[in-house]
Amino acid sequence: MNRSGFVDARPNGTRRIEGSLGPAGAARGHLRIYLGYAPGVGTTCALLSEGHRRAEHGVDVAVAHVETHGRPHSRALLEGLEVIPPVTVLYRGTTVKEMDLAAVLARRPQVALVDDFADRNVVGVRHAWRWQDIAVLMAAGIEVISTVRLDHLDSLADVVAKITGAAPSQTVPDPVVRAADEIEMVDLAPESLRDRMACGQIYGPREAEATLGVWFQTGNLSALRELALLWLAATLASDRRRHRPGGHDPESGCARERVVVALSGGSDGDVLIRRAARIAARCGGDLLAVHATRPGGPAGRHRTVLAAQRQLIESLGGTYHQLADADIPAALLAFAHAEHATRLVLGATRPAWRAALQPMTTITSRVIRQGGGIGVHIVTCTPTANGRRATDG
Repeated sequence: MNRSGFVDARPNGTRRIEGSLGPAGAARGHLRIYLGYAPGVGTTCALLSEGHRRAEHGVDVAVAHVETHGRPHSRALLEGLEVIPPVTVLYRGTTVKEMDLAAVLARRPQVALVDDFADRNVVGVRHAWRWQDIAVLMAAGIEVISTVRLDHLDSLADVVAKITGAAPSQTVPDPVVRAADEIEMVDLAPESLRDRMACGQIYGPREAEATLGVWFQTGNLSALRELALLWLAATLASDRRRHRPGGHDPESGCARERVVVALSGGSDGDVLIRRAARIAARCGGDLLAVHATRPGGPAGRHRTVLAAQRQLIESLGGTYHQLADADIPAALLAFAHAEHATRLVLGATRPAWRAALQPMTTITSRVIRQGGGIGVHIVTCTPTANGRRATDG
């Protein structure tokens, strides 16, 4: 399903994409998400402030789940709002408080405030992920306002890890976030965010000092902020491209972009998939993954890796395809042409000196030479000591 929208730059430091989603007259609840590029930019405060604004206008608002992380301003904003008590779950010898989905459904507010859209629920709760709980609330006709951080977007996990040096502990499929009726970025200058951190408004003194020297370096924060704005702009661009099943934009008459990523069965496939997903998002195109192998199917050591990569590509809104052919480059090209691919993403291992003497015999070079107008994106991978490939950029 598609929706149209616009970006609105406003004095209060937010940028918004909004529109409508779903069949006309459906009872589905509205979903609004506040996007933050780093901890402490103010998404939870924006969530609670919006709750107060709605309540002041006579809307029935309830806090279904909010994490204040001990921050005084966030705790203060909880005052005056109804909070539905969480359910307590015993997990690994400790008690954990989670949203009580049954209680929220029974209370049935007009608007439910649910923090941390991407969080994983502990074992014993109805659903594995909070966004699945939110889907149930929306199906019941409850409007939901939530928050998500840039590093929790699945397609950007590898980029964020390179920028910050820390891999996200949990991620959410991008299409689930993009399906929101409104996405609003809570923006804050990196220098102001560092000031908040230094003043102890985000973490305690010891943790703040350590974080300022690593995760919260000005360069890192600037890169994350730019990445968030690019992701938001790409989401807007893809929403504007309504298309027919034949792959054409009915307004422009131009062919819709189709991005194909070729998987070898190696460990670098996750990076290639995320790179292809970002390319597809920027151009508003379709995402396809293909693994070509010789007759007999993939080797046993690749099957588990490919199964996980298939889950990743599908979580990013793409499709997975398997081919068997003795001539792998020809099979890849035949698939790309049959699917009307406009771009092809390939991984390329830096060749050893012996292979470099015959560079045009590799799969990658043959695809480039015989691509027939398909744009080819090469992601360079470096062999490691154990024979696997580590992706550079």
